[in-house]
Formats: sequence, C-alpha cells, structure tokens
Amino acid sequence: MDNGVEILILSLLFLSLPTFSHGWGVDGHLITCQIAQNRLSESAADAVKELLPAYADNNLSSLCSWADKVKFRYHWSSPLHYIDTPDHLCNYNYDRDCKDENGDKGMCVSGAINNYTNQLLAYGKALLFLSHFMGDIHQPLHVGFTSDKGGNTIDVHWYTRKEVLHHVWDNEIIETAEERFYDSDVELLVDGIRRNISGDWSDQAAKWENCSDNKTACPDVYASESITAACQWAYRNATEGSVLEDDYFLSRLPVVNLRLAQGGVRLAATLNRIFG
Repeated sequence: MDNGVEILILSLLFLSLPTFSHGWGVDGHLITCQIAQNRLSESAADAVKELLPAYADNNLSSLCSWADKVKFRYHWSSPLHYIDTPDHLCNYNYDRDCKDENGDKGMCVSGAINNYTNQLLAYGKALLFLSHFMGDIHQPLHVGFTSDKGGNTIDVHWYTRKEVLHHVWDNEIIETAEERFYDSDVELLVDGIRRNISGDWSDQAAKWENCSDNKTACPDVYASESITAACQWAYRNATEGSVLEDDYFLSRLPVVNLRLAQGGVRLAATLNRIFG
C-alpha cells in the first residue's frame, strides 16, 4: 500500500474511534512525545514531519495515543502494549516473558519496539506505534505481574475515588500533579520535566540516550527498569482495598516524572539514530 494512502486510512480510523485511556493516559503519552519532539535532530524532525498525517500539524504528540485507539480494531496489537512477568520475581527476561498466550515470541511491548524501529523507514504507521510503545514500556505497571494483569485487578481508593492500581499509574498521579502543582495545565508539567532534564538530570539524560551494541533501541533495558520500579514503588503499600493518599502520591510522583522524562529522551534518541 502506498505510504500516503496508508496514513490517510489510519488518520480516518483515528478520527472515527471513541476515546479510550490505556498505557500512560493521554497526558502521559503527550508528555513523552512533546519531550521527544524538542530533542529531535533536524533530519529526524524532517522525517517525522513527512511521516505524520497532515492534520497532525507536524506535532508528534497529537498522535501519541493513536495506538491505544486502534487496538480495538487491530486486535492483534493488544498484547504489544505490555509485558506480564512472573509474580513477585521483580525481574524481566525476554525469552521467558515476551510472548503471547499462544507462546508466540516477540508479542510484547519490548518486541514491538524492536519490530517498529526496524520498520520505521518503510511504514508511516510504524512511527505512531513506536512513539506510543516507547511511552508504554516506561510505565512501571506495563511490566507488571501476570496474576493481577499489571495492577488491573487490584482495587484501591485514590483518595476518595475507587480506581484500579494500574489506572492510578496511567492517569491519576499525573492528573493530580497537574491539578495541585501546575494549574491543571499539562504544558506546565512538560516544562517542569524539561527543566529537570536540562538541569538536575542532565548527566543522567546523556546516559539514557545511549544504547548498547549500536542498537537503535534497547527496550529490554527499559522493561527491566519498569518491573524494578513496579516492585519498589507501584505495588508497595498498594494491596486490595488500600487507600492511596498524599504519602503514596508525593513519594511516587518523582518516579512518574522520571519515567516520562526517560521515555521522551529515549524516543528522541531512537528517532535521531534511525534518521541520522
């Protein structure tokens, strides 16, 4: 299929589907892609501009939630958003964990990142998948325990509202931070994370960009970080029926901000390598 025709069809699909919130929520994916957009090299920015549908206004963040919306039509893509790991082991192994219920290997978010980085030069939709999955793999509970489906079956209370733990990490921590510290403005949150990247995290950010053995992306590293963060921060003190309030929120917000920053920096670095 011609790339332009393919992108047009995908654009129409995007506009016609209802809004759902999975992975990072809409704001989480937007933050990841906005951080990446400003770190693109000139050649990568030009390539992204050419691959994006016209209505996206050359802004990658406007389509970073696309892959969540189309997975209800592209059912094969649903397992590509997460990784299920054995309960309580708190580690990730590609051969053991990156497969679907039929045992087909590569059917997880780490495998998807490898796949779509390889396809990116040939297929426009690969950019939309890759940008989304790079966000997903940095959400700690997208590399979570099999029995609770990454916290999706753990019912908690976020302050007074009933939620599942996974949704707390998808949306609630980010949205509560926006309301409490950023006047409900996601752009102010993005600016705050950018300042940390260029300031306190500048030495770390240079290391985040690196990828071993000249690979384009290193998703197994990102997945290992996420399951570690899930065990140390997401699951801890969050059992069935827990009431999660300021102690949980204020101690976990720095983890969320760090993972959003890492996802954005690494997405940009991956695109810069591919299109450099």
